[in-house]
Amino acid sequence: MPTTSFDQVENGTSALPSGSLGDRVKSIRLGQGLSLRALAMLSGLNVNTLSLIENDKTSPSVSTLQQLAGALKVPISMFFHNAPLQKRLVFTPATSRPQSVVGSASIFNLAQDIAGNAVQAMIVTLQPGCSSGERLIVHTGHEFIFCVSGEVTFLVDNTQYAMHQGDSLLFEAHLPHSWQNTGSAPAELLLVIHPTEPRESLKEQHLEINSFQKEFFMKIALITDDGKSISQHFGRAPFYLVVTIEDGKVTNREMRSKLGHNQFSGQPHGNEPQGQGHGFEPGSHDKHFNMAQAISDCRELICGGMGMGAYQSMQQFNIKPIVTDIRDIDEAIQAYLDGKLTDHTELLH
Repeated sequence: MPTTSFDQVENGTSALPSGSLGDRVKSIRLGQGLSLRALAMLSGLNVNTLSLIENDKTSPSVSTLQQLAGALKVPISMFFHNAPLQKRLVFTPATSRPQSVVGSASIFNLAQDIAGNAVQAMIVTLQPGCSSGERLIVHTGHEFIFCVSGEVTFLVDNTQYAMHQGDSLLFEAHLPHSWQNTGSAPAELLLVIHPTEPRESLKEQHLEINSFQKEFFMKIALITDDGKSISQHFGRAPFYLVVTIEDGKVTNREMRSKLGHNQFSGQPHGNEPQGQGHGFEPGSHDKHFNMAQAISDCRELICGGMGMGAYQSMQQFNIKPIVTDIRDIDEAIQAYLDGKLTDHTELLH
């Protein structure tokens, strides 16, 4: 059965223009002094497509919005949500639930702005065939699903669970899992995610574009010591292998030098905050920024290990890290193209 998958973006960190999605895209573009033609050149999108988006005459896919976000150098959340507040209590009236509609799914956020993003709860409506894609999901904590209506099949640790109205499922989220609406009617789920690591971007990871109908042109980076294997330590590795993908095929490979810890050895290295994870000491974000400059044209970064501070920094630079346990670069690239590259966020430190 063909699959259609979708994205749930994280809350942004900046005030947003009001109005429709098209209004927000246009406001951000004009705020940067860009013409439609200039944005088309930066994003790789057609001028007519951009015009239709800005006039709300078409509903763009998340892959299109990701291209726009990359070109405008803003998080994709800028197109959806207002700046978040840190709340200890969230009351969500049924008549005013924050909603995102992307592709064939709609998502009502029931825990928007909760402090620390400690619990992520949402009502998700999936059209027939809608799925999480082929890539298995792995993260920390626990996950709870209650089937409100319809039929959804969950695959958890190689076991299938066919869920119908009233069924529920609770599991340790480090078990590889995926899902699909296998029925002939829309399905509605209550999804509650409780991570042990609140910094994880679980909404994005769960509801990500994973159909892997790749854009016409994109670049990804792989962290490496020798161009053949994926390094297990992001900060120390001296090179990026940048791979160009066109129509789902690799068309070019390029080795680029990368700043590493040795370049910063003469700078002060402060103590890291207790319990916060690696890469949050003073000045780390600036170091990560310098490391990211060489791959600012890449959408995703495949690595074998990374500190949590670097992981968060890369996301702020609009580069999505994927942590893999595959060491061979060619094998990892093929798994990525096939949509089978598991993101092992439990390997973050």
